[in-house]
Amino acid sequence: MTIDLNDVPHRRYNPLTGESVLVSPHRMKRPWQGKVEIPQEDSRPKYDEKCYLCPGNERANGAINPVYDNTYVFTNDFAALLPDEPNKNVIHDELLGTEPESGICRVVCFSPRHDITLAEMDERAIRHVVETWILEYLNLSSRENIHYVQIFENKGAIMGCSNPHPHGQIWATGCVPFEVEREDRHQYEWFKAKGSCLLSDYLAIETSRGERVVCENDAWVALVPWWAKWPFETLLLPRRTIPSLTELSESDQDALADLTKRLLTRYDNLFQVSFPYTMGWHSAPCKSGNTDHWCLHAHYYPPLLRSSTVQKFMVGFEMLAMPQRDLTPETAAGMLREQSEIHYKHSAGKPGK
Repeated sequence: MTIDLNDVPHRRYNPLTGESVLVSPHRMKRPWQGKVEIPQEDSRPKYDEKCYLCPGNERANGAINPVYDNTYVFTNDFAALLPDEPNKNVIHDELLGTEPESGICRVVCFSPRHDITLAEMDERAIRHVVETWILEYLNLSSRENIHYVQIFENKGAIMGCSNPHPHGQIWATGCVPFEVEREDRHQYEWFKAKGSCLLSDYLAIETSRGERVVCENDAWVALVPWWAKWPFETLLLPRRTIPSLTELSESDQDALADLTKRLLTRYDNLFQVSFPYTMGWHSAPCKSGNTDHWCLHAHYYPPLLRSSTVQKFMVGFEMLAMPQRDLTPETAAGMLREQSEIHYKHSAGKPGK
């Protein structure tokens, strides 16, 4: 008997983490569908004299930014990690164990302009951001006490972003964080059993079916994963199996800039708003040795659900049991796929197909 996954509740397995997500598509038939409102976005100047990330401005710690004209990187003035741990003591306790953690936190200003986002930057400017990610990764991962480099961006106030200037962060840690360790373990177990890369095998299925693919080019594919937790979550995958950003060729970097702009423009056009999200790159741990099982990838986790003012909350059952979604990944991918690649701000506010 064939089950219609668009009409009945079911669980979907995530082989990358070992988790499952509950999908409840019948709930989309509820009478309330949410009101679509287009909020008035704040108009920001190209330069804000009060912004601590704009060129030439003073930051909170008194440092002065250079008058940069491209990407600009500096060590976070309020870093969550410090280069040298305060002590070397490890408390071995079954319930109250602790150990010191050191690391480096960097801020990456994507552009000198205060009034744009990655979606609104041209491909050449995005390419500079990609190059900066790679250079920072090379520099930080080469340090003896660094075992993982996490590149990420929190976009939008509802994602906890404290400054609207286009920027991301890089945290280099002395440990391999839990989420990465879990992905590492599941990819290794797949490789050991199958002799192939889990995400490369998964990508082959997705590109053959196409129903969850949002956009693609010769080097990259953006898709809504089978196991997506967030309504319009996407996964960015390279067509060839590579373990980290440092393995990207010049053409890979060009193609990444292209697909990044195309994906983020679709996000903005979906609800005609600067789409909030948390995104980040997952690559092989720095000191892991054999990385044949690893495939570089980027996760995009946006919270918006039905409109620019209605968002998904992970509460109740999601926090206490397992993630749950109503909108199927296939429907979400279709909605994103339909969006224009011309940004709504440049098309009289009317995204087309």
